[in-house]
Amino acid sequence: MTIIFLLIGISLTVALLFLGSFIWAVRSGQYEDDYTPAVRMLFEEETPKDNP
Repeated sequence: MTIIFLLIGISLTVALLFLGSFIWAVRSGQYEDDYTPAVRMLFEEETPKDNP
């Protein structure tokens, strides 16, 4: 029975760590640019030509 309480405590700790890292990422602006990745594949990148 004690292993269940231990596993619940560990799972809650891990869940809180993931929630904290998600909130940190949102506040630091990680998810602000949601338009560019969707259209990035539509534009061709210019590759520099090798000059001999």
